[in-house]
Amino acid sequence: MNAPLASFPLSSAAMCAFAATSDAARCRAFYEGKLGLRVINEDAYGLVFDSGGTMLRVQKEPEMTPVPRTVVGWNVRDIEEAVKGLTAAGVTVERFTWFKQDDHGITDFSDGSRVAWFKDPDGNILGVAQLPYLSRK
Repeated sequence: MNAPLASFPLSSAAMCAFAATSDAARCRAFYEGKLGLRVINEDAYGLVFDSGGTMLRVQKEPEMTPVPRTVVGWNVRDIEEAVKGLTAAGVTVERFTWFKQDDHGITDFSDGSRVAWFKDPDGNILGVAQLPYLSRK
């Protein structure tokens, strides 16, 4: 039995992604200058970017330690074009010994998903993915 929509207040709410930085100027230069995200706001606590209608808030921290997993990712229609564009902007695609990656750093998974990862200047792991179950819609 399905519950009424009103009992799921987040099902239609806009989502926000979070990351952290210890150098706001360097962070802004990367997300704005290399990834092309539009700055919505900057205050004493963080930078806010628009990414295709989703808000990315990068919190300003005096010190931060990046977590060893993807913190923010983008779903793209053509991962090869996305990786080519990132590389042209000066972004380095990460290489991991535990994944088989092609010459462009893209990993193919058995379900048809294709993923590549890169880091921001603070070491946050970011990713781009071409997901077959999203392209069916």
